[in-house]
Amino acid sequence: MYRFILLLWLTGVSASGYAQAPTPSRADTPGLAKPVAATTGKAKKSRLSIFHAPDSTKPYSPRLATVRSAILPGWGQITNKKYWKLPFVYGALGVTAGIFIYNIKTFRDAKAAYINAIDGDPTNNFLIKEPYLSVVDQPERIRSFRNQIRQNVDYSALFFLIFWGLNVVDASVDAHLKHFDVGNDLSLRIKPGYSPMAQTAGVSIVLQVGR
Repeated sequence: MYRFILLLWLTGVSASGYAQAPTPSRADTPGLAKPVAATTGKAKKSRLSIFHAPDSTKPYSPRLATVRSAILPGWGQITNKKYWKLPFVYGALGVTAGIFIYNIKTFRDAKAAYINAIDGDPTNNFLIKEPYLSVVDQPERIRSFRNQIRQNVDYSALFFLIFWGLNVVDASVDAHLKHFDVGNDLSLRIKPGYSPMAQTAGVSIVLQVGR
């Protein structure tokens, strides 16, 4: 009986020791190195590359100017070193933004005037601003003007987005043309020509690339 109990105890101890034995990991096994997230730094560098100056040792990337212009108008033009375009970029966007803000304010005034004009309480007329106060007895005119201003708000927002898009397109085109050959070796000349097959004289256009 005691031998049987002792045998069971030894069997349980050996099984417990086998269960607690550490499993060899990748780091402990030769040839199985633990994978390292090597792409993290590269991805981070890629995300932040738009905030650093272009690397002069690498080919110029037009995508950099395009992304920068999409983030902030004029940034792509600065990247392309076309500083003279900045007044046009900010002028177009500034004017359309100013018109948008003006239309929003006018729409709110017209909306409030219409609400006060149709509430049937003359004591609220002092809240109506000019020129709506002079036509307070004609609320339909105020409503018509309010609807017209609402359309102007939409148009001014649309033109703002269009000018923003043109700013991106301009920066992208300039960046793609940065390596376009416009040197003295590229020339277009018009000179007299002769066709041996047709035995006729004429004018030919010659495009010379290089020397």
